[in-house]
Amino acid sequence: MNPLPQPSSEQRAHSAEVLAIIRDEIAAQGGWISFARYMELALYAPGLGYYSAGLQKFGASGDFVTAPEISPLFGQTLARQVAQVLIACNGNVLELGAGTGKLAVQVLTELQQLGAVPEHYFILEVSAHLRRVQQETTWRELPHELAVRVEWLESLPGEFTGCIIGNEVLDALPVHVVVTSPIQGAELFERGIAIKNESLVWRERPASQRLTAHFATHPLPSGMVTEVCPAAAALIASLAFRLRQGAMLFMDYGFPRREYYHPQRSEGTLMCHYRHHAHGDPLLFPGLQDITAHVDFSAIAEAATACGMQVAGYATQAQFLINAGITELLARTSPDDVDAYLPRAAEAQKLISPAEMGELFKVIALAKEMDEPLIGFKRGDRRHTL
Repeated sequence: MNPLPQPSSEQRAHSAEVLAIIRDEIAAQGGWISFARYMELALYAPGLGYYSAGLQKFGASGDFVTAPEISPLFGQTLARQVAQVLIACNGNVLELGAGTGKLAVQVLTELQQLGAVPEHYFILEVSAHLRRVQQETTWRELPHELAVRVEWLESLPGEFTGCIIGNEVLDALPVHVVVTSPIQGAELFERGIAIKNESLVWRERPASQRLTAHFATHPLPSGMVTEVCPAAAALIASLAFRLRQGAMLFMDYGFPRREYYHPQRSEGTLMCHYRHHAHGDPLLFPGLQDITAHVDFSAIAEAATACGMQVAGYATQAQFLINAGITELLARTSPDDVDAYLPRAAEAQKLISPAEMGELFKVIALAKEMDEPLIGFKRGDRRHTL
Protein backbone atom coordinates (compact mmCIF):
# COMPACT_ATOMS: atom_id res chain seq x y z
CA MET A 1 0.00 0.00 0.00
CA ASN A 2 1.29 3.45 -0.85
CA PRO A 3 2.24 5.56 2.17
CA LEU A 4 -0.32 8.18 3.17
CA PRO A 5 0.39 11.84 2.41
CA GLN A 6 1.59 13.68 5.49
CA PRO A 7 -0.46 16.52 6.98
CA SER A 8 0.87 20.05 6.94
CA SER A 9 1.95 21.70 10.18
CA GLU A 10 -1.36 23.57 10.27
CA GLN A 11 -3.31 20.34 9.81
CA ARG A 12 -1.27 18.61 12.51
CA ALA A 13 -2.10 21.46 14.89
CA HIS A 14 -5.78 21.06 14.06
CA SER A 15 -5.63 17.31 14.68
CA ALA A 16 -3.88 17.96 18.01
CA GLU A 17 -6.86 20.07 19.10
CA VAL A 18 -9.24 17.26 18.23
CA LEU A 19 -7.01 14.78 20.03
CA ALA A 20 -7.05 16.98 23.14
CA ILE A 21 -10.85 16.89 23.19
CA ILE A 22 -10.80 13.11 22.84
CA ARG A 23 -8.23 12.72 25.62
CA ASP A 24 -10.30 14.92 27.93
CA GLU A 25 -13.38 12.81 27.18
CA ILE A 26 -11.48 9.59 27.89
CA ALA A 27 -10.26 11.00 31.20
CA ALA A 28 -13.75 12.18 32.13
CA GLN A 29 -15.16 8.72 31.42
CA GLY A 30 -12.67 6.91 33.62
CA GLY A 31 -10.05 6.01 31.00
CA TRP A 32 -12.18 4.43 28.26
CA ILE A 33 -14.74 5.51 25.67
CA SER A 34 -16.64 3.48 23.10
CA PHE A 35 -15.47 3.69 19.52
CA ALA A 36 -18.87 5.23 18.71
CA ARG A 37 -18.08 8.15 21.03
CA TYR A 38 -14.59 8.46 19.55
CA MET A 39 -16.03 8.48 16.02
CA GLU A 40 -18.61 11.07 17.03
CA LEU A 41 -15.93 13.41 18.37
CA ALA A 42 -13.50 12.85 15.49
CA LEU A 43 -16.19 13.60 12.90
CA TYR A 44 -18.56 16.02 14.60
CA ALA A 45 -16.89 17.84 17.51
CA PRO A 46 -18.21 21.41 17.13
CA GLY A 47 -15.89 23.50 14.99
CA LEU A 48 -13.13 20.88 14.98
CA GLY A 49 -14.46 17.48 13.87
CA TYR A 50 -13.91 16.30 10.32
CA TYR A 51 -17.38 17.32 9.15
CA SER A 52 -17.59 20.40 11.36
CA ALA A 53 -14.34 22.12 10.42
CA GLY A 54 -13.60 23.95 7.19
CA LEU A 55 -11.51 21.24 5.57
CA GLN A 56 -11.86 20.25 1.91
CA LYS A 57 -13.64 16.90 1.90
CA PHE A 58 -15.26 16.25 -1.47
CA GLY A 59 -13.86 16.16 -4.99
CA ALA A 60 -10.39 15.88 -6.44
CA SER A 61 -8.79 18.17 -3.86
CA GLY A 62 -10.54 16.48 -0.93
CA ASP A 63 -10.53 12.98 0.52
CA PHE A 64 -13.20 11.16 -1.50
CA VAL A 65 -15.69 11.57 -4.32
CA THR A 66 -19.42 10.86 -4.02
CA ALA A 67 -21.84 9.98 -6.82
CA PRO A 68 -23.15 13.55 -7.36
CA GLU A 69 -19.53 14.68 -7.74
CA ILE A 70 -18.94 12.00 -10.37
CA SER A 71 -21.85 12.89 -12.64
CA PRO A 72 -25.05 14.97 -12.80
CA LEU A 73 -26.68 11.80 -14.13
CA PHE A 74 -26.89 10.52 -10.55
CA GLY A 75 -29.03 13.33 -9.22
CA GLN A 76 -31.04 13.65 -12.41
CA THR A 77 -31.94 9.97 -12.30
CA LEU A 78 -32.71 10.08 -8.58
CA ALA A 79 -35.01 13.04 -9.28
CA ARG A 80 -37.27 10.79 -11.35
CA GLN A 81 -37.94 8.65 -8.29
CA VAL A 82 -38.28 11.74 -6.11
CA ALA A 83 -40.82 13.19 -8.55
CA GLN A 84 -43.02 10.10 -8.28
CA VAL A 85 -43.10 10.48 -4.49
CA LEU A 86 -43.77 14.23 -4.59
CA ILE A 87 -46.63 13.87 -7.06
CA ALA A 88 -48.19 11.08 -5.00
CA CYS A 89 -48.27 13.06 -1.75
CA ASN A 90 -47.98 16.71 -2.88
CA GLY A 91 -44.97 17.15 -0.63
CA ASN A 92 -41.51 18.65 -0.32
CA VAL A 93 -37.93 17.33 -0.30
CA LEU A 94 -35.70 16.97 2.75
CA GLU A 95 -32.06 16.12 2.08
CA LEU A 96 -29.90 14.93 4.97
CA GLY A 97 -26.25 15.95 4.88
CA ALA A 98 -26.07 17.57 1.46
CA GLY A 99 -22.29 17.54 0.92
CA THR A 100 -21.31 20.29 -1.50
CA GLY A 101 -24.91 20.90 -2.60
CA LYS A 102 -24.43 19.32 -6.02
CA LEU A 103 -27.11 16.69 -5.45
CA ALA A 104 -29.65 19.38 -4.57
CA VAL A 105 -28.77 21.22 -7.78
CA GLN A 106 -29.11 18.08 -9.89
CA VAL A 107 -32.40 16.98 -8.31
CA LEU A 108 -34.05 20.39 -8.48
CA THR A 109 -32.95 20.98 -12.07
CA GLU A 110 -34.45 17.68 -13.20
CA LEU A 111 -37.61 18.16 -11.11
CA GLN A 112 -38.15 21.37 -13.03
CA GLN A 113 -37.85 19.42 -16.28
CA LEU A 114 -40.43 16.95 -14.96
CA GLY A 115 -42.85 19.64 -13.79
CA ALA A 116 -42.57 18.46 -10.18
CA VAL A 117 -40.70 21.26 -8.40
CA PRO A 118 -41.57 21.24 -4.67
CA GLU A 119 -42.45 24.38 -2.78
CA HIS A 120 -39.51 23.71 -0.46
CA TYR A 121 -36.24 21.81 -0.77
CA PHE A 122 -35.02 21.51 2.82
CA ILE A 123 -31.43 20.63 3.70
CA LEU A 124 -30.57 19.43 7.19
CA GLU A 125 -26.87 20.11 7.68
CA VAL A 126 -25.07 20.02 11.04
CA SER A 127 -21.86 21.59 9.69
CA ALA A 128 -21.83 25.38 9.45
CA HIS A 129 -18.95 25.13 6.98
CA LEU A 130 -20.82 22.75 4.67
CA ARG A 131 -23.94 24.92 4.89
CA ARG A 132 -21.92 27.81 3.50
CA VAL A 133 -20.53 25.60 0.72
CA GLN A 134 -24.05 24.38 -0.15
CA GLN A 135 -25.41 27.92 -0.21
CA GLU A 136 -22.65 29.02 -2.57
CA THR A 137 -23.25 26.01 -4.84
CA THR A 138 -27.02 26.39 -5.06
CA TRP A 139 -26.97 30.13 -5.66
CA ARG A 140 -24.20 29.78 -8.25
CA GLU A 141 -25.64 26.84 -10.19
CA LEU A 142 -29.41 27.14 -9.85
CA PRO A 143 -31.67 29.73 -11.49
CA HIS A 144 -33.16 32.15 -9.01
CA GLU A 145 -36.63 30.58 -9.09
CA LEU A 146 -35.14 27.28 -7.89
CA ALA A 147 -32.47 28.62 -5.54
CA VAL A 148 -35.07 30.46 -3.44
CA ARG A 149 -36.80 27.16 -2.71
CA VAL A 150 -33.76 25.77 -0.88
CA GLU A 151 -33.92 26.22 2.89
CA TRP A 152 -31.47 25.05 5.57
CA LEU A 153 -32.51 23.43 8.82
CA GLU A 154 -30.47 22.86 11.96
CA SER A 155 -32.83 20.21 13.32
CA LEU A 156 -35.52 17.90 11.97
CA PRO A 157 -38.93 19.47 11.34
CA GLY A 158 -41.77 18.56 13.67
CA GLU A 159 -43.58 16.84 10.82
CA PHE A 160 -42.92 16.34 7.13
CA THR A 161 -44.68 15.19 3.97
CA GLY A 162 -42.71 14.30 0.86
CA CYS A 163 -39.40 12.66 0.02
CA ILE A 164 -36.42 12.37 2.38
CA ILE A 165 -33.11 11.59 0.71
CA GLY A 166 -29.76 10.65 2.23
CA ASN A 167 -26.76 9.93 0.03
CA GLU A 168 -23.86 8.42 1.98
CA VAL A 169 -25.36 9.54 5.29
CA LEU A 170 -25.83 6.24 7.11
CA ASP A 171 -22.19 5.17 6.67
CA ALA A 172 -21.00 8.25 8.60
CA LEU A 173 -23.07 7.54 11.73
CA PRO A 174 -21.01 6.47 14.76
CA VAL A 175 -20.68 2.70 15.19
CA HIS A 176 -19.77 0.48 18.12
CA VAL A 177 -17.01 -2.04 17.45
CA VAL A 178 -17.55 -5.51 18.89
CA VAL A 179 -15.29 -8.55 18.94
CA THR A 180 -15.72 -12.22 19.79
CA SER A 181 -13.01 -14.42 21.20
CA PRO A 182 -11.63 -17.34 19.15
CA ILE A 183 -13.69 -19.74 21.31
CA GLN A 184 -17.16 -20.44 19.91
CA GLY A 185 -19.92 -19.13 22.16
CA ALA A 186 -17.55 -17.03 24.23
CA GLU A 187 -18.39 -13.62 25.67
CA LEU A 188 -18.91 -10.62 23.39
CA PHE A 189 -16.57 -7.70 23.95
CA GLU A 190 -16.75 -4.05 22.93
CA ARG A 191 -13.60 -2.52 21.54
CA GLY A 192 -13.14 1.08 22.66
CA ILE A 193 -10.45 3.72 22.96
CA ALA A 194 -8.05 4.42 25.81
CA ILE A 195 -4.76 6.30 26.27
CA LYS A 196 -1.37 4.63 26.67
CA ASN A 197 1.88 6.60 26.71
CA GLU A 198 0.00 9.66 25.45
CA SER A 199 -1.27 7.76 22.39
CA LEU A 200 -4.71 6.46 21.47
CA VAL A 201 -4.99 2.68 21.78
CA TRP A 202 -7.70 0.05 21.39
CA ARG A 203 -8.96 -1.55 24.59
CA GLU A 204 -11.69 -4.13 25.10
CA ARG A 205 -14.25 -4.62 27.82
CA PRO A 206 -17.33 -6.85 28.15
CA ALA A 207 -20.09 -5.64 25.83
CA SER A 208 -23.12 -3.93 27.31
CA GLN A 209 -26.44 -5.73 27.51
CA ARG A 210 -27.76 -3.49 24.71
CA LEU A 211 -25.03 -4.61 22.30
CA THR A 212 -25.27 -8.24 23.36
CA ALA A 213 -29.05 -8.17 22.78
CA HIS A 214 -28.46 -6.94 19.21
CA PHE A 215 -26.87 -10.29 18.37
CA ALA A 216 -29.32 -12.49 20.31
CA THR A 217 -31.02 -13.73 17.13
CA HIS A 218 -27.89 -13.88 14.97
CA PRO A 219 -24.83 -14.84 17.04
CA LEU A 220 -21.49 -13.83 15.64
CA PRO A 221 -18.86 -16.35 14.54
CA SER A 222 -15.90 -16.76 16.85
CA GLY A 223 -12.82 -14.62 16.27
CA MET A 224 -14.71 -11.80 14.53
CA VAL A 225 -14.41 -8.02 14.66
CA THR A 226 -17.42 -6.10 13.39
CA GLU A 227 -19.66 -3.08 13.94
CA VAL A 228 -23.17 -2.28 15.07
CA CYS A 229 -24.90 1.08 14.61
CA PRO A 230 -27.74 1.86 17.04
CA ALA A 231 -27.58 5.47 15.80
CA ALA A 232 -28.90 4.39 12.39
CA ALA A 233 -31.99 2.76 13.89
CA ALA A 234 -32.52 5.84 16.05
CA LEU A 235 -32.33 8.11 13.00
CA ILE A 236 -34.86 6.01 11.09
CA ALA A 237 -37.21 6.02 14.09
CA SER A 238 -36.93 9.79 14.44
CA LEU A 239 -37.62 10.34 10.74
CA ALA A 240 -40.50 7.86 10.74
CA PHE A 241 -42.13 9.67 13.66
CA ARG A 242 -42.07 12.94 11.69
CA LEU A 243 -43.02 11.61 8.25
CA ARG A 244 -46.76 11.89 7.70
CA GLN A 245 -46.78 10.62 4.12
CA GLY A 246 -44.07 9.94 1.57
CA ALA A 247 -40.84 7.98 1.31
CA MET A 248 -37.23 7.94 2.42
CA LEU A 249 -34.48 7.04 -0.04
CA PHE A 250 -31.05 6.11 1.31
CA MET A 251 -28.10 5.45 -1.00
CA ASP A 252 -25.04 3.90 0.59
CA TYR A 253 -22.59 1.01 0.55
CA GLY A 254 -23.46 -2.02 2.62
CA PHE A 255 -25.04 -5.44 2.81
CA PRO A 256 -27.97 -7.41 4.20
CA ARG A 257 -27.23 -8.82 7.65
CA ARG A 258 -26.28 -12.32 6.51
CA GLU A 259 -23.56 -10.82 4.31
CA TYR A 260 -22.55 -8.11 6.76
CA TYR A 261 -21.78 -10.60 9.53
CA HIS A 262 -20.50 -13.39 7.30
CA PRO A 263 -17.41 -15.20 8.65
CA GLN A 264 -15.44 -14.11 5.58
CA ARG A 265 -15.88 -10.49 6.74
CA SER A 266 -14.09 -11.23 10.00
CA GLU A 267 -12.22 -7.92 10.17
CA GLY A 268 -15.33 -5.75 9.94
CA THR A 269 -16.00 -2.89 7.55
CA LEU A 270 -14.39 0.18 9.15
CA MET A 271 -12.73 2.29 6.48
CA CYS A 272 -11.01 5.67 6.52
CA HIS A 273 -10.56 8.09 3.63
CA TYR A 274 -7.69 10.56 3.56
CA ARG A 275 -6.74 12.42 0.38
CA HIS A 276 -8.18 9.65 -1.81
CA HIS A 277 -6.32 6.96 0.11
CA ALA A 278 -8.50 4.30 1.74
CA HIS A 279 -7.01 2.66 4.82
CA GLY A 280 -8.10 0.93 8.01
CA ASP A 281 -6.62 2.99 10.89
CA PRO A 282 -9.32 5.25 12.40
CA LEU A 283 -6.98 6.39 15.17
CA LEU A 284 -4.71 8.15 12.68
CA PHE A 285 -5.04 11.93 12.21
CA PRO A 286 -8.27 12.42 14.22
CA GLY A 287 -10.27 15.27 12.70
CA LEU A 288 -8.43 15.12 9.37
CA GLN A 289 -9.92 11.97 7.83
CA ASP A 290 -13.32 10.50 7.17
CA ILE A 291 -14.30 7.40 9.15
CA THR A 292 -17.02 5.14 7.80
CA ALA A 293 -18.60 1.74 8.24
CA HIS A 294 -20.75 -0.18 5.79
CA VAL A 295 -24.50 -0.21 6.38
CA ASP A 296 -26.43 -3.19 7.73
CA PHE A 297 -29.50 -2.72 5.53
CA SER A 298 -31.42 -5.44 7.39
CA ALA A 299 -31.17 -3.31 10.53
CA ILE A 300 -32.45 -0.28 8.59
CA ALA A 301 -35.42 -2.30 7.31
CA GLU A 302 -36.22 -3.61 10.79
CA ALA A 303 -36.07 -0.13 12.30
CA ALA A 304 -38.47 1.16 9.64
CA THR A 305 -41.03 -1.63 9.99
CA ALA A 306 -40.91 -1.31 13.80
CA CYS A 307 -42.08 2.29 13.32
CA GLY A 308 -44.95 1.38 11.01
CA MET A 309 -43.18 2.05 7.74
CA GLN A 310 -43.03 -0.20 4.69
CA VAL A 311 -39.82 -1.28 3.00
CA ALA A 312 -40.86 -0.23 -0.51
CA GLY A 313 -37.71 -1.34 -2.31
CA TYR A 314 -34.11 -2.47 -1.97
CA ALA A 315 -31.80 -2.75 -4.97
CA THR A 316 -28.24 -2.23 -6.11
CA GLN A 317 -27.43 1.29 -7.21
CA ALA A 318 -26.98 0.05 -10.76
CA GLN A 319 -30.43 -1.58 -10.89
CA PHE A 320 -32.09 1.44 -9.27
CA LEU A 321 -30.51 3.90 -11.71
CA ILE A 322 -31.36 1.75 -14.73
CA ASN A 323 -34.95 1.34 -13.52
CA ALA A 324 -35.28 5.08 -12.97
CA GLY A 325 -34.00 5.92 -16.46
CA ILE A 326 -30.29 6.72 -16.43
CA THR A 327 -29.90 5.40 -19.99
CA GLU A 328 -32.66 7.73 -21.19
CA LEU A 329 -30.92 10.66 -19.54
CA LEU A 330 -27.61 9.65 -21.11
CA ALA A 331 -29.35 9.62 -24.51
CA ARG A 332 -29.98 13.35 -24.15
CA THR A 333 -26.35 13.73 -25.19
CA SER A 334 -25.91 12.73 -28.82
CA PRO A 335 -23.31 9.99 -29.46
CA ASP A 336 -22.36 12.02 -32.54
CA ASP A 337 -21.02 14.70 -30.19
CA VAL A 338 -18.06 12.59 -29.16
CA ASP A 339 -16.43 15.21 -26.94
CA ALA A 340 -19.58 15.53 -24.85
CA TYR A 341 -20.89 11.95 -25.02
CA LEU A 342 -17.80 9.93 -24.12
CA PRO A 343 -17.14 11.65 -20.76
CA ARG A 344 -20.82 11.36 -19.83
CA ALA A 345 -20.88 7.68 -20.80
CA ALA A 346 -17.75 7.08 -18.70
CA GLU A 347 -19.47 8.75 -15.74
CA ALA A 348 -22.52 6.52 -16.17
CA GLN A 349 -20.22 3.50 -16.24
CA LYS A 350 -18.72 4.47 -12.87
CA LEU A 351 -22.20 4.75 -11.37
CA ILE A 352 -23.54 1.41 -12.62
CA SER A 353 -20.54 -0.87 -13.23
CA PRO A 354 -20.27 -3.76 -10.71
CA ALA A 355 -16.55 -3.06 -10.56
CA GLU A 356 -17.19 0.57 -9.56
CA MET A 357 -20.23 1.73 -7.54
CA GLY A 358 -22.99 -0.30 -9.16
CA GLU A 359 -22.98 -3.40 -6.96
CA LEU A 360 -21.54 -2.37 -3.58
CA PHE A 361 -23.81 0.68 -3.29
CA LYS A 362 -27.47 -0.03 -2.56
CA VAL A 363 -30.67 2.01 -2.50
CA ILE A 364 -33.38 1.35 0.08
CA ALA A 365 -36.82 2.96 0.04
CA LEU A 366 -38.94 3.27 3.19
CA ALA A 367 -42.52 4.45 2.63
CA LYS A 368 -45.51 5.57 4.66
CA GLU A 369 -49.06 5.95 3.39
CA MET A 370 -47.90 5.23 -0.16
CA ASP A 371 -49.21 2.20 -2.05
CA GLU A 372 -47.93 2.94 -5.55
CA PRO A 373 -44.94 0.75 -6.55
CA LEU A 374 -41.78 2.86 -6.85
CA ILE A 375 -40.23 3.07 -10.31
CA GLY A 376 -36.67 2.59 -9.07
CA PHE A 377 -37.43 -0.96 -7.94
CA LYS A 378 -39.63 -2.31 -10.75
CA ARG A 379 -36.93 -4.86 -11.63
CA GLY A 380 -34.21 -6.45 -9.53
CA ASP A 381 -35.79 -5.72 -6.14
CA ARG A 382 -33.79 -7.54 -3.45
CA ARG A 383 -36.08 -7.05 -0.46
CA HIS A 384 -36.15 -10.82 -0.01
CA THR A 385 -32.47 -10.72 1.01
CA LEU A 386 -33.01 -8.37 3.96
